[in-house]
Amino acid sequence: MAKSRNNLLGVGGQRRKLSRADQHGNGPTRNAERKAVLDQKQELLRKMKERAQDAQGDSDSGSGSTAPASQS
Repeated sequence: MAKSRNNLLGVGGQRRKLSRADQHGNGPTRNAERKAVLDQKQELLRKMKERAQDAQGDSDSGSGSTAPASQS
C-alpha cells in the first residue's frame, strides 16, 4: 500500500496548545477587541447626543425670539 501524501498532520513542527476559550474565539484578544469596540460605540453615542443638544438649542433660540430691527 502506498503512502498517502495528502495527510500532512505531523509535518511542520508543534503547534501551541489553545485553550477552549481561544478555540471558540473567546480568548483574551477577543475581550480586548470587544472592549475597544464598546469604547468606540460609547464615544460615538456621546458625540451624537452633543450634536442633538446643539441642534435642539439652536432651534429653540431661533424660533422663540424675534428681535425688531433697529432703525437709525
